[in-house]
Amino acid sequence: MARRGPAIPLINIAKDNRYLISEMACKSHIALGGGQSDLRAFLLDAFSAHSAAGGGRVTIRKLFDKAFSEQKNKDRQAEFLFSVDDILDEEVESAVQISEKYESVVKLFETARRGALKNTDYFLSMVNDLDIYVATSMRDRSDFRKMADFCEKVFRAPSLKPLTLRYFDPTVSAADGHEDKGLIECLMVKSAKVLVYCAGKGDSFGKDAEAAMALSLGKPVIFYCDEVARQRFFSEIHPLSRLIEFETGVAVGAMVTSSQEDVITLLARIFRNKMEYELKQRAAGLRLVEKLTGSTVRLQTRNSLLRETFWNYYHKKV
Repeated sequence: MARRGPAIPLINIAKDNRYLISEMACKSHIALGGGQSDLRAFLLDAFSAHSAAGGGRVTIRKLFDKAFSEQKNKDRQAEFLFSVDDILDEEVESAVQISEKYESVVKLFETARRGALKNTDYFLSMVNDLDIYVATSMRDRSDFRKMADFCEKVFRAPSLKPLTLRYFDPTVSAADGHEDKGLIECLMVKSAKVLVYCAGKGDSFGKDAEAAMALSLGKPVIFYCDEVARQRFFSEIHPLSRLIEFETGVAVGAMVTSSQEDVITLLARIFRNKMEYELKQRAAGLRLVEKLTGSTVRLQTRNSLLRETFWNYYHKKV
């Protein structure tokens, strides 16, 4: 791994602008058929209604609040607010100012999106060499900043630097549509040697599906959660923490931690073939436990009926 040299350098996207590569921002800002975007039209309509009611200087946030209170585009409220986070507290007093403020965001969006699309081409070009897939869900601007900081701290760690790791960074990649994005991410999970799952404020189908896919392929999976309570949830309660490798039928489990340093140490051990385990006997059966996090990564049940039924069926040809 060290001898292969560094990966292709990616296009740098400012951390503060990475939220603009999201699907929500894309759907808000893209103008189809040469017309104006849905978000621009919404803002101008909202200001027109404000002017008709007496007008005056107003923040863009208040324009949104008024329009949404009247049920206009209510189903797109979260999407629109997310996409103009930069200018929500700006004051305007004319339609021209609305357009100017909005255009400043669009320019940032277009620059970020161009870079993210190019980065996706780079990720596809290195798919045979991909080491790590980072699975996460980012619902607001702070999630993008937080995820960018996580990737920077982990993958630039001194203990990992000599390995010249190739990793898929979700904060700098975009696709032409959500269908292509889904295909790309499935390919990346299939290609990567390890998956790092970053738990956020809530669960999401996307990252849960990616973690399940990786575990079902028998890949090492690291669950990182920055709260101890969430760590216990994933290690002891969440059904995704242990699944079955489809090809072999072997039960596999994720390594769960609330420490970024543990994530770095685990990655270094995995890629240097220096993992440490303990074999433990419990009432329910045997457990192979990863020593650093205490996570069960392999297990064997003592339930003889379950064991015999499982293997008799699993190897049955259908």
